Amino acid sequence: MVKTAIVTDSTAYIPKEVRESLRIHMIPLSVTFGNETYREEIDIDAERFFAEVKQHKHLPTTSQPSTGAFVELFESLMKEYDAVISIHLSSGISGTYQGAVTAGTMVDGIEVYPYDSEISCMAQGFYAIEAAEMALAGKHPKHIIARLDEIKKSLRAYFMVDDLIHLQRGGRLSGAQAFIGSLLQVKPLLHFENKVIVPFEKIRTRKKAIKRIEELLAEDAERGVPLKAAIIHANRLEEAEAWKSELSEAYPNVDFTISYFGPVIGTHLGEGALGLTWYRP
Repeated sequence: MVKTAIVTDSTAYIPKEVRESLRIHMIPLSVTFGNETYREEIDIDAERFFAEVKQHKHLPTTSQPSTGAFVELFESLMKEYDAVISIHLSSGISGTYQGAVTAGTMVDGIEVYPYDSEISCMAQGFYAIEAAEMALAGKHPKHIIARLDEIKKSLRAYFMVDDLIHLQRGGRLSGAQAFIGSLLQVKPLLHFENKVIVPFEKIRTRKKAIKRIEELLAEDAERGVPLKAAIIHANRLEEAEAWKSELSEAYPNVDFTISYFGPVIGTHLGEGALGLTWYRP
């Protein structure tokens, strides 16, 4: 039997206790304020991050793990595992996945399967969690990858931001779109398409954007099939909890959890961002 390790990066924002119970190995991305660099989920959490942002004039910068950090991690996993599936945030917004690919060619003695989730946050977390459950059940890496490809077909994720300026500044959304958005006070619904963040629809208010996300969920949830979903928030826990209780009541066939936009993704989306992701388990 092939013993498979599951690796993901910190932007999946999987709670530590879940990572530990499923033996998911996490490699961190970092945020830098001035001269201080913090590894997210290790040196800094979401709450402290949003507090720090208010203290600084300039937005932090973000950085991916070095290829060397990947090599080190993969080599340490060799002692216990035959293979590793390394699941990362979209290659369209970060070079992290490419780092795993490069490191995979540099290590001998363990088979590395890098996987581009083509998304981020708890949507990426869903892939890592399912992969980990399958790995613990002794499934072969190729079966796990096939299941991840299957998840990709039903996975949906939509989110909105309070201010497009962060996305524009970080180069994750084109300047013209950000300018038009702030000018008209638009709250565009965003999603990932072809691995990058693009506007899905232009919506005027936060309330209407939330309503629209609910309609999109309803298209899948009203079929009555079981779904797994996560509400993702940037320092808006109360709003996320209220939304969760409303949605749970409306859709008993959907298993809702609450997740968050941590430091790295929070840098690009800004405080107040809110999203919903779901898939068919």
